[in-house]
Amino acid sequence: MPKRSKEQKSKDEKKILIELQKNAYEKVNIIAKHCGFSRQKAMRTIKQLEKDKTIWGYTAIIDNDKIGQKQFTLLIKRTNKPLEKKIIDKIDSIQLEDIAAPHGFTIVSSCFMHGNYDWMISFTARDITHARKFCDLLVNGFPGAIEKIDIQQILYCVRKQHIFNPQRKKLRELME
Repeated sequence: MPKRSKEQKSKDEKKILIELQKNAYEKVNIIAKHCGFSRQKAMRTIKQLEKDKTIWGYTAIIDNDKIGQKQFTLLIKRTNKPLEKKIIDKIDSIQLEDIAAPHGFTIVSSCFMHGNYDWMISFTARDITHARKFCDLLVNGFPGAIEKIDIQQILYCVRKQHIFNPQRKKLRELME
């Protein structure tokens, strides 16, 4: 059997990734069919993508309204002074979750970025007042590291994790 080129392997992996992003719980036979692969090739590719951490994991997409939560995004600008090692360790660990969880916050994502802000945290809370308490926890938990925080409430997600929101009526109500 001829060996595949790196370029072909990359194209095959992209096909698999696109299908998994549409529905990670789809049966491998269906994913293989959509990609034009055998079941074995699809499974082998998925296992390799998991092994090399191209795929970090799988998740459920939740309708926050149905569980009494709202989603918020914090945009954080850090101070210009160098961060202490203990602050960096706290950011780059489960300790952020340890700050949030006992107060009823769930961190959806946490990203460092380049631009007007340095850090973005997406999280859920009961309401805006509760979300502001999370801001206070961060300022107190990272003393001297935060210059500015902007908080935004997400009213409607058109897409999450490559999946279109099935509640299209809600967007129309917001837009009218």
